[in-house]
Amino acid sequence: MATEASTSAAVSGGGSWVEGMSADNIKGLVLALSSSFFIGASFIVKKKGLKKAGASGVRAGVGGYSYLYEPLWWAGMITMIVGEVANFAAYAFAPAILVTPLGALSIIISAVLADIMLKEKLHIFGMLGCVLCVVGSTTIVLHAPQERAIESVAEVWDLATEPAFLSYAAIVLAATFVLIYYFIPQYGQTHIMVYIGVCSLVGSLSVMSVKALGIALKLTFSGMNQLIYPQTWLFTIVVVACIVTQMNYLNKALDTFNTAVVSPIYYTMFTSLTILASVIMFKDWDRQNPTQIVTEMCGFVTILSGTFLLHKTKDLVDGLPPTLPVRIPKHADEDDYAAEGIPLRSAAEGIPLRSPRAAESFRSTSL
Repeated sequence: MATEASTSAAVSGGGSWVEGMSADNIKGLVLALSSSFFIGASFIVKKKGLKKAGASGVRAGVGGYSYLYEPLWWAGMITMIVGEVANFAAYAFAPAILVTPLGALSIIISAVLADIMLKEKLHIFGMLGCVLCVVGSTTIVLHAPQERAIESVAEVWDLATEPAFLSYAAIVLAATFVLIYYFIPQYGQTHIMVYIGVCSLVGSLSVMSVKALGIALKLTFSGMNQLIYPQTWLFTIVVVACIVTQMNYLNKALDTFNTAVVSPIYYTMFTSLTILASVIMFKDWDRQNPTQIVTEMCGFVTILSGTFLLHKTKDLVDGLPPTLPVRIPKHADEDDYAAEGIPLRSAAEGIPLRSPRAAESFRSTSL
């Protein structure tokens, strides 16, 4: 009986089966994988463009904009835009619990391409982190729920206005306002979780809105015009408002704290809250048995472990010990960071951590 129900759900979600997945899930999977590849590659292409532009002009790290005249940098930007469009489309076909965790693959692609193209060697534990991400992603893909069959954006609106999701949205908005108006003024410059908390909370709502908008556009392109419904435009407004807020506070986090620490923490919180929001709004787990749910969570934890391991060991490549996140002073001397791609700070001394030779040079200059 359970098998017949799951088969019926899969057929209604996409129509045909390939390796146990509905057609819609396969489309979403392909789009999500393409998105990860393009976004991961875009970081490398943009970095090569920045290096090339910095060799003949003022570096971006010290306020220069010569990279705007570099075709390679624009190629990286276009690649990133293509990746984001593919990611947007993926949400229209597959559940968020399948699409969102696959974003970790962009980290792997970026690390591997950096090793090949930029000669930024990957530590052995970094390679293990990549393997863990692949294993976790494969586990989630093989056990992800089938996409819910939706025939109009009004149906998505009904899901969004059910008491369970309205309660979640109210809690998210309340927590966001408390963080913005109380915690950020006092702790924003010293506690990394404050900015990331705002980004992750708002981000979970933005993904639900993006998915709703993606479904509306998919139905419109298939011949069922959804642009005539006010719900489509309400979801569009929510998407814009959430993304603007999300990007604003993410930029603050990146400007204040070490990027290598911001990325894995943000990925963990954002993905966890997005999965929770999707489970509440689209009831992804209602169509699965407990074994499948536990397996998905094990896959997610495996991805998180690989992501943290990859970021934690990236400092070991240059012989630098792992460090705790410390706020970066606003008026630090730019020359102190010229030799490093990512500024790292010593919690005890408050000075950049470097190789022994660079450290000796720093002490000599100070004397």
